[in-house]
Amino acid sequence: MLRLSAPAPQRLEQAVALDVQVGGSEANVAAAMARLGLRTAFVSAFPAQHVWGDRAVRELAGHGVDCSRVLRPAGGRMGLYFLEYAEAPRPVRVTYDRRDSAFSQLQPEAVDWSIVRQARLVHLSGITPALGAGPMGVVRRALAEAAAAGVPVSFDVNYRSRLWTPAQARAFLAEALPALAYLFVGADDAATVFGLKGAPDDVLRGLRALAPRAAILLTLGEEGSAVLAGDTVHRPSRRYRVTVVDRVGAGDAFAAGFLWATLGGQPVGAALDAATALAALKCTVWGDVALVSRAELEELLATDSTEIRR
Repeated sequence: MLRLSAPAPQRLEQAVALDVQVGGSEANVAAAMARLGLRTAFVSAFPAQHVWGDRAVRELAGHGVDCSRVLRPAGGRMGLYFLEYAEAPRPVRVTYDRRDSAFSQLQPEAVDWSIVRQARLVHLSGITPALGAGPMGVVRRALAEAAAAGVPVSFDVNYRSRLWTPAQARAFLAEALPALAYLFVGADDAATVFGLKGAPDDVLRGLRALAPRAAILLTLGEEGSAVLAGDTVHRPSRRYRVTVVDRVGAGDAFAAGFLWATLGGQPVGAALDAATALAALKCTVWGDVALVSRAELEELLATDSTEIRR
């Protein structure tokens, strides 16, 4: 998608110019992991012969993402979202404009599924199946292809109330969760979609009944995070005091950091620390994508110093 932001602290109705960025849940994860040194590929659809579609491919490829499986159908449009930052008590507001986007028209039979069969991991989000019958079919097919090939699946719930109801999301997720290897969910989404509230350990145990095979990562906002792996609940060994520049995409960075470390053979506790550190670094960067190198992430994990680097 294209992200169009009013310059803070302006409201959208005041803005005479908008900042343009490229982003989106799965794309943010792929880009962040590519920047950390992993080979990643992105499956999507952008309109053909379209300046914004060209820009999206160019930017993702610039981060190191393989965009050869991005379809470029004739017609359609790029999905947009408009972002209005705010200071408390006024909330940050997001306005979507994605009807009839090229991606919303994507059908499962148009995708080259060999990329899934060859992968070490497939990452999906709950935004995609909420976009319509075609994208929902794409996610179902991705789950089936991954299962047939023995490829682990990571899934971020990412509930969006403007796309579907909690009941609709819960019904779809009931199909997907039993097969997952990794489940990412925010505490608010756990409460809204699954009715799970209370202490983090209790929420994690409730999610375990829905996703029996998964490592379950619960994000808790300013309270940090927790992961249930097997029968053990892990907490990050460190938390960071962050001066927030842009919090959009922090959850995607958290997922990218955990998956990067896990694929690199690190234990759960170390992977959770990597996730926490990458999410913190993302909050200091403008735009959806965590513009962070592996060296920068490892440097933060090794020290809590923020002195000038020379």
